[in-house]
Amino acid sequence: MADETTTTHETATPRETIVIRDNPSAGSGMGWLLGLIVILALIAGLFLFSQANQSEAVKDNAIANAANNVGAAAQDVGAAAKGAADTLGKQ
Repeated sequence: MADETTTTHETATPRETIVIRDNPSAGSGMGWLLGLIVILALIAGLFLFSQANQSEAVKDNAIANAANNVGAAAQDVGAAAKGAADTLGKQ
């Protein structure tokens, strides 16, 4: 805490008080606290943004895999249909 010196002069006019502070630049640390809060908010935002991007990539990969499975199943059905047609054609 800063040292303060108070001097009061009593005269016929209204009282005059002079306060001298040794360390007028000392603050409560509110600037540091706000800065820390802003930095933490930025870190949290970046984390959430990266999670959203990863989630989107996982969803895209799942859709691509499902499309590949549907394509493979369609080929199997086509091969089975051709086999059945060949068998009927030989009779």
